[in-house]
Amino acid sequence: MIADDTYTARCLQLLGEWDAALAVLGPDTDTELRAEIAVDRWFFRIEDHEEAEKAVAALDPASPTAHILTGRLAYSRLLFKHEPRPDDRAVAEAAYHAAVASGDEKQRGWAEYHWAVLLDNIDQDAAGALPRYETALEIATKTGDAYFESYIIRHLAPHREPAERLAMLRRSLHLRAALGARPQTIAAQACLAANLPEDDPERAELQRISRSGAEELRIGWLLSEV
Repeated sequence: MIADDTYTARCLQLLGEWDAALAVLGPDTDTELRAEIAVDRWFFRIEDHEEAEKAVAALDPASPTAHILTGRLAYSRLLFKHEPRPDDRAVAEAAYHAAVASGDEKQRGWAEYHWAVLLDNIDQDAAGALPRYETALEIATKTGDAYFESYIIRHLAPHREPAERLAMLRRSLHLRAALGARPQTIAAQACLAANLPEDDPERAELQRISRSGAEELRIGWLLSEV
């Protein structure tokens, strides 16, 4: 049985209510979940980086969660050009490498995925990224993790032909909506809109809906895109 506070915090995290989720947990409750939520809040809002970093620093540095979140922080500083550090690229890759070797199947899958995103978005190394995306997708499919799958196919889609690309982006959107993952659903709406023809009425509707949601949740990077 999941503790009530943990369950409530995870539900609030899915809704993009990161402040409320952290308040439910308190400073000394479930440190791994607290760090995950703090990093999510930073990533979506581009706010409270210091608190996210402190939450990750409170974890066992040898744990797969600490490795993945350390990598995500370093990667996101590079992606957002938010006070990037000279060693961020090396730190991210080393962290993902350590998590891949952790022995935990799901954590290994997430590490492979994040490593692929680093190669794809920072290095523009599609050849290096694709095998890691495929490994992550195999793990997501085997474990029946629809939430994880939604992330992988969202990033695999740009590497596919147009028809398959749209099908993957739609599946990512539908998976996220079915799971009630609101920030991710809003991001998926914006991504699908960007890949539709400019004169497609669905594009305009998705843009309108995603902008409204992004404004409500204060998703900083998404507002600049839509």
